[in-house]
Amino acid sequence: MLTRRATLLAGATLPLAAGPLASGVRAQQPSTLRIAMTLADIPVTDGAPDQGTEGIRFMGYTLYDPLIAWDLSSATEPARLVPGLATKWYQDPADPAKWIFELREGVKFHDGSMFNADAVIFSLDRALDDKSPAFDKLGRSVLIAALWPIVGYRKIDDYKVELQTRGVDTIMPSLLNRFPIASPANFEKVGRDWQAYRKSPSGTGPWKMKAWTPRERAELERNTEYWNKDRIPKTERMVLLPIPDVSTRSAALLSGRVDWIEAPAPDSLDKLRAAGCKIEVNAIPHMWPYTLNLLPGAPTADIRVRKAMNLAIDRDAIVKVLNGLAVPAVGCVPPDHPWFGTPSFRIKYDPSEAKRLLAEAGYGPGKKLKTTIAISTSGSGQMYPLIMNEAIQQQWAEVGIDVEFQVMDWNALLNVMRKGAKSPEGQQLGAVNVSWNTMEPHNAFLRFVDSQMAPPKGSNWGYINDPEFDKLAAEARRTADQAELDKVLARINTKMVDEAVFVWVVHDVWPNAISSKVKGYVHPKSWYVDFSPVTVG
Repeated sequence: MLTRRATLLAGATLPLAAGPLASGVRAQQPSTLRIAMTLADIPVTDGAPDQGTEGIRFMGYTLYDPLIAWDLSSATEPARLVPGLATKWYQDPADPAKWIFELREGVKFHDGSMFNADAVIFSLDRALDDKSPAFDKLGRSVLIAALWPIVGYRKIDDYKVELQTRGVDTIMPSLLNRFPIASPANFEKVGRDWQAYRKSPSGTGPWKMKAWTPRERAELERNTEYWNKDRIPKTERMVLLPIPDVSTRSAALLSGRVDWIEAPAPDSLDKLRAAGCKIEVNAIPHMWPYTLNLLPGAPTADIRVRKAMNLAIDRDAIVKVLNGLAVPAVGCVPPDHPWFGTPSFRIKYDPSEAKRLLAEAGYGPGKKLKTTIAISTSGSGQMYPLIMNEAIQQQWAEVGIDVEFQVMDWNALLNVMRKGAKSPEGQQLGAVNVSWNTMEPHNAFLRFVDSQMAPPKGSNWGYINDPEFDKLAAEARRTADQAELDKVLARINTKMVDEAVFVWVVHDVWPNAISSKVKGYVHPKSWYVDFSPVTVG
């Protein structure tokens, strides 16, 4: 059953009548873009945004810049990594375990101080040096996913830094797209207190914080002095409203209280289109799986159980429930992707085979497989978790798998994930339902299968510990040639599917419903979006 669901949903609907949307109406100006997020709270504003990729979308790339950024200007080509606050990066010819980053000159933080190598070292100290005044335990828990390969770093000059990895690692630079650079001058100004920094954040991004209230709203204003003149926002202000309930979001757009909503209710699409709204979708690098507990003694440590759980799901039926707002998933990436490989285990809807495998594993009518899975009510990339999980729960029940869901908000689920299956919370679970981006090799594969990536360092929640996976992960990190890297990654996906280490369900198309007043929006093949070219009415 879905525990706590009624309470959470009831709470999620309160802000519509009580606060943020009403406030959004009062604050609206002719060039204000109002967005209803799927999140239940405003992401952390201090340069270490929580709440997953959606947190980076709204409080990372708006207020801050990373060293390496994404080009989000195309709706037809995959997003690609481009220079951000670093203009160039390369391996030291004398020691390829060291990377040199040349930094962009003439960039100012919102507080007026200059960006330079000291700011990069400060931001690294925040996550990696527990002796530094800048060290931030909470910030580290978020930023370590981008910085974990780094074992040393130093300032070479005012606009050049060196980052060192443990051995050759050609993938490390791609992780830095999730490493926003914060202002050391602002940190000093607020008394070396990260909690105070959140109240008065300062980055180098195209948007500046004007005002925010936790769990209610954040109001951003354009940074007219942004260093990339082509990306100075065309809209004066952007208001972000956390509205986790899908029906409430759709109602807010239909009533004109907001201009843009993430993940509209699937059954509201016809009504939204009739009202003149655009439903924007695109193939994005995403998967919506169940990450399984592989520790000894867990039912899901048995490959027969894992395969049965995959075969019991009718993915086409799930897509139909979502009114077409998804694509069936049979691995971490789609079958036409160069990283897919050639798995021998064919994921499909086969309840008879699922029952046979369960019987072989010792389960049947007299002994049902019982397990508990942690899920969220909403969140970054979570799509429509309550609708989807209820449907899958019924499909599993038909083959003799009895699942109970622990329902929590998105941030709580992320905390459960970060602690791992060995934690007191994780020991009670057979899986966690956390969606993942697959934009580059580490996020698509390595963070799950490498035994080094067990919590708290990475996302190997279920403790996959396989020497062959470790060997492939190491090979991927030292492979610089893209064609050869594709082959290694294809072998990883092949082995993941053949071992059924996840239960894969769908890939998202990240649907957004947008008022006809909104112009200039590009829906990239990415989890992220550039709000700078968007105008309103």
